[in-house]
Amino acid sequence: MDMKWLAEIRGKRSQQSVADEIGMSQSGYASIETGARTPSVIMAKRIAAVLGFEWTRFFEDDDRSA
Repeated sequence: MDMKWLAEIRGKRSQQSVADEIGMSQSGYASIETGARTPSVIMAKRIAAVLGFEWTRFFEDDDRSA
């Protein structure tokens, strides 16, 4: 699944700072951002809360803008 939109939303924040805020490793967050891993609902909600978008976007079929 293409998650390029997630890196765009993250903007200039580092993967490490987002990972720290949501309580996971930088490598774990990076694997979500690259699409190698799909987040759990709990992690999707945490990431969305930190970055300011609707958590269900992780589970949509298309690549709509936030």
